[in-house]
Amino acid sequence: MAGVFEVFVDADSQYRFRLMAPNGTVLAVSAPFEDKRAAAAGIADVRECAGTGLVTDLSPAAPKVQEASAAVPAPVPAQTLSAQTLPARSGHGRQGFGKKRTPAEASGTSSAAHWRPSAPAAPARWTGAA
Repeated sequence: MAGVFEVFVDADSQYRFRLMAPNGTVLAVSAPFEDKRAAAAGIADVRECAGTGLVTDLSPAAPKVQEASAAVPAPVPAQTLSAQTLPARSGHGRQGFGKKRTPAEASGTSSAAHWRPSAPAAPARWTGAA
C-alpha cells in the first residue's frame, strides 16, 4: 500500500503537506507554502523525484570488527566526520531525467485499455480550488 499526502494549515496559517506511511507514521513534513496550489506543486515534485534521489551518507564510518577480547572502541569525535557520497550502481542511469513524458505518463494513468484499479475508488481528489 502506498503512503498518503495530507495537506494542512500550520499554526502560522501557512499550507504544508506531510507524507504518511500506511501505518500512520509521519515520514516527512514539507516547508511552508503560501497557498494550496504551491503545496500541490510541491507534492508533484516529491512524487517525481523521490524514487530517483541519490543517497548521501553523512554518518560516521562503521568501526572495523575486532577480536572478542579487544576493548570496545571509543566513539568517533564529531570533528573527524566527513560527508561521503555513495557511488552510483553500475548501469544506474539517470532514469528518465530530461526525457519528455506523454500526457498519460505525466498524469500517472496507464494508456492500456485493460488496466483496472485493484482497490476501491479513492475519495475525490483535491481540485486546487482554495
